[in-house]
Amino acid sequence: MGRMAKQGSGAASKEEKKAAKQAAKAARKERFSQIWQAFQMQRREDKLLLPLMIGAVLGTGLVLFGVGLLFGQQWFLLPTGILLGILLAVIIFGRRVQRNVYTKANGQPGAAGWALDTMRGQWRVTQAVAGTTQLDAVHRVIGRPGVILVAEGAPHRTKNLVAQEKKRVSRIIGQVPIYEISVGDEEGQVPLAKLQRHVTKLPRNIDKGQMDNVEKRLAALANRGGPAVPKGPVPKNAQQMKGMQRTARRR
Repeated sequence: MGRMAKQGSGAASKEEKKAAKQAAKAARKERFSQIWQAFQMQRREDKLLLPLMIGAVLGTGLVLFGVGLLFGQQWFLLPTGILLGILLAVIIFGRRVQRNVYTKANGQPGAAGWALDTMRGQWRVTQAVAGTTQLDAVHRVIGRPGVILVAEGAPHRTKNLVAQEKKRVSRIIGQVPIYEISVGDEEGQVPLAKLQRHVTKLPRNIDKGQMDNVEKRLAALANRGGPAVPKGPVPKNAQQMKGMQRTARRR
């Protein structure tokens, strides 16, 4: 009986390992497919993409080959230069895809919420805690800086929304700092493409335990600010860019 149980356990373990390998293989295939689709879309719209990527690979390879000639190590440095060139080409690709996505998303309802949702790190984002029928919205972010209220839409409409939300939040979280950000291209606003960088550069004022406490307190706060707005625009290659960003982080 004991031997049969061990054999059954071993078979189950093999099946689990096989299933895990198949799942990992499927995930890699999906990520590659997302990156490939993003590349094809970007290549059709961005005529400079391929020349820049090819130039990065060849240029870096030739530079290191030339340096190697001075020391008699050209054939050793050439592969290194090509690998570095490929890495540079991937970075160029990612930057141009990101710029293209933000360009398409700019001005769309929910664009700021979408940008906040794709931030790296332990950010707790709640989209559209307040809004208007014109699809203006205020999104709430909890992070190490404290609470961040991000408004998108017409400033003359979102100003009151932010003020009301700040008043409601401050009653619950006490002395935790509250930041206000207005997304847009006007003076005093933060452009959509710079929103993530702006948020992540805010000073760290609270620790993770305080973040958890603030999140619990705000979880009971009812959304009375107005109708919800779309959670974010979906430009043609937005999902592919998110998959590419995850893959780049794993590497």
